[in-house]
Amino acid sequence: MKLTDAKVKALKSKKNRYIEWDEGSGLGVRVSPVGRKSFVFMYRHEKTARMMTLGSYPKLNLAEARTRAAKAKEEVSRGNDPGKSLVEKKREDRKSPTVEGLVEEYLEKWAKPRKRTWEEDERVLYKDVVPVIGRRKAKDIKKRDVVLLLDAVVDRGSPASANKTYGIIRKVFNFAVARTILKYSPCAGMDKPSESGDERERVLDEKEIKSFWNKLEEVPITKGTKLAFKLLLVLGQRRGETTTAEWKEFDHEKQTWTIPGEKTKNKKRHTVPLTSLAIELLLEAKELACESRWVFPGLSGDKSLNPGTISQAIRKNREIFGLDHFTAHDLRRTASTYMGELGVDEFHISKVLNHTTQGVTSKHYNLHKYDPEKRQALETWERKLKSILTGKKAKVVNLKR
Repeated sequence: MKLTDAKVKALKSKKNRYIEWDEGSGLGVRVSPVGRKSFVFMYRHEKTARMMTLGSYPKLNLAEARTRAAKAKEEVSRGNDPGKSLVEKKREDRKSPTVEGLVEEYLEKWAKPRKRTWEEDERVLYKDVVPVIGRRKAKDIKKRDVVLLLDAVVDRGSPASANKTYGIIRKVFNFAVARTILKYSPCAGMDKPSESGDERERVLDEKEIKSFWNKLEEVPITKGTKLAFKLLLVLGQRRGETTTAEWKEFDHEKQTWTIPGEKTKNKKRHTVPLTSLAIELLLEAKELACESRWVFPGLSGDKSLNPGTISQAIRKNREIFGLDHFTAHDLRRTASTYMGELGVDEFHISKVLNHTTQGVTSKHYNLHKYDPEKRQALETWERKLKSILTGKKAKVVNLKR
C-alpha cells in the first residue's frame, strides 16, 4: 500500500513484530509488539538483501523518512552500502556526538529509566535546545552558547520556562561528564537565567481557587484529566504520583491511598487518607476508567495519563482559566498553605505532603505514621475548600485554637 501520515499513525501493534511496506519504494514502517514504530529501508548490496533503520516515529515523520530513503537509494546506485555508512557514522557520533545525539543518549540511558516525567524533558529539549544547537558537536558548546539560548527563552516572555530548560540542559551535560563524553559541563558555575521566573511562592487565593475549579469545565481536555486536576488540589499530592495512580493502591475500607516507594520522590511508601470529596472524584474516575488498572488512563488506555498532559493543559488554556501564571505544583502548594493558615502543625503538613524531615526528632516521629493527624489536616482543608467553592460559610475550625 501507499504509506500516508494517517496510515502510519493508525498502525496497531500485533503479537509479533511486522513491517508495513510503502508500495515500490523500499521504505517501510516496522511496528513492535509494544507499539513502537520505526522507519526502515530495504535495499540490495553485492547481491544481498539488507535492511537499515532510518529513525523512530513520530520523531522522524513520513516526509523525512522518504528523504532519508531517497538518499540511501542514491548511495546504493553508486555502489555503496548505506547501512554500513550509517553504522560507521553512529560509531563516530558516539565518540564525539552532536548535542542532538547527546540528548537522545540522555533520554534513553538516563531520563527514561529514572524519571516518570521524562517526556517533559524530551518536550523541552526538542523545543528550545535541539533546534538551536542540536547539530553542533557537544564538545564545542561553550557557556556563552547556553546563556544565549536561555536568554532567548526569557526574551519571549517565558522566564519560568527558561529556568526549567536550564535545569534540564544542565542534567544533560552533567550526564555527558559522568559518562566521559565531555571533560566538563558548559553549565558549570551558571546561575538560573531568571529570578522572576521562580514560581515557588505562587499560592492561589480564594477567588482564583473558585475560578480554577469552575473554569475546568470549559477547558477542552478529557473528563479524566479534569478529575486529576481536582484531586491535585483536594489531596495536595505530586503530579506524577496522581496521574500514575493505580486502583490497587487504594483501600476502600480504610479509605486510604498508599503510594508505593518506587513512585514517591523520597522513595518511601506514603499513605494518604481519602476525604469525602476525594472519594467522590475517584468514584467518577472509576466509571470513566472502566477495566483499566489506572485511575487516570491515557488516551491509548494501556498507559496512565502522562504527567506532562497536566502542564500542557495549563499552558494551552491560560485564557480560559483566567488566572495569572500558575503550575500544577501551585495546586499542591495552595493546599499546604491553607492547611497552615487553618492551624495545621507544620510537621503534620510535611507528613501529608510526604516531605523528608531531618534530625533526631524526626527519627522519633517516623516511628508513628500520623495517619489520624494527616486525615484531620486534609479534612480541615476540604471544609475550607468546599466553603470557597459554594460561597457558603462552613464551620472551619482553626486547629491552633
